[in-house]
Amino acid sequence: MFGGGDKIKLDKELMAKVRKYSELAGYSTAEEFVHHVLEKELSKFEEGGASEEEIRKRMQGLGYIS
Repeated sequence: MFGGGDKIKLDKELMAKVRKYSELAGYSTAEEFVHHVLEKELSKFEEGGASEEEIRKRMQGLGYIS
């Protein structure tokens, strides 16, 4: 799903949650669930038309970056 050999590592606790909620939500795989969640979150940044600086501040405010 992530193609090109790109991999994302998740700690065991987070991966357990991903598996649990992907199954509850009816996704066929955990990867499909992660893909959907990431696309949804990224679209929030894209549709806002914000500059890179605005996006950086927003991500800092959400705790994604320091």
